[in-house]
Amino acid sequence: MMQDNKKNKFSAASILLLLLFLILAVFMLFPLYALFLASLKPATELFRYGLNVRLDFNLMSLDNYKSIFSGVGAAGNYFAWYKNSAVITTLFTLLSLLLSSMVGYGLGMYRFKGRSLIFTLVLVVMMIPVEIIILPLYKLTISLKLINTIWGVILPFVVAPLPIFFFRQFALGLPRDFMDAGRIDGCTEYGIFFRIMVPLMAPAFGAITILQAMNSWNNFLWPLIVLRTTEQFTLPIGLASFVSPLGNNYDALIAGAVLAILPILLLFLFFQRFFIEGLTVGGVKG
Repeated sequence: MMQDNKKNKFSAASILLLLLFLILAVFMLFPLYALFLASLKPATELFRYGLNVRLDFNLMSLDNYKSIFSGVGAAGNYFAWYKNSAVITTLFTLLSLLLSSMVGYGLGMYRFKGRSLIFTLVLVVMMIPVEIIILPLYKLTISLKLINTIWGVILPFVVAPLPIFFFRQFALGLPRDFMDAGRIDGCTEYGIFFRIMVPLMAPAFGAITILQAMNSWNNFLWPLIVLRTTEQFTLPIGLASFVSPLGNNYDALIAGAVLAILPILLLFLFFQRFFIEGLTVGGVKG
């Protein structure tokens, strides 16, 4: 009888949790659904009713998407902005993963003088708002002649404190026996890292890939400061240019916003297993 009661309690708790997560999923997906429906309607409907889920098939069409793919008018540079964002996000994410993982791994696995001080400085930098260092970074970018280039967008933030902290916490849970075994087999320290430790850190790489790619893809302020010409704009800046005192193009804006969501959505679907595992495992180390 006691086992039956426990099973009933567990099943009831599971049903309640399932209902809770279903409700949360509906709340999270509702804005995306409303945005998608708005992208199929004229902008006049948005002004009349706002974002809504009214299904009016007489008004719904693909005209907004056709205006983007046709490359005519204000939306003519949309796919150039899309390409710029894709290139910057790819390079930024790859470099950030490489450099941040090496720094975090070094702080977590090696014992050397000043290690605690360096980690403390990482934590201090993590607590400083980006807005405070925008001006010094801008002056540095000018002195390095990186204004209006993709490297001016990428390099100042490529080694961020959050990925370093995350990789360091994850590395603390890795067994040191693998390092000793690698040294006995004749591996260099770089060989131990790339051949042995990187595969073990796959969950951390998956989690940081999503976080860094999403951060770069949605980044607005720093690219707005660095990039000068319309052809060099990233997608967030380009979408913002659809709304200006000279005129608003909400049709292209909403359709473009829907297309802008797709890369990050696909990235999360591909890395979601590593993302969840990386956050849960990395959060209990150290």
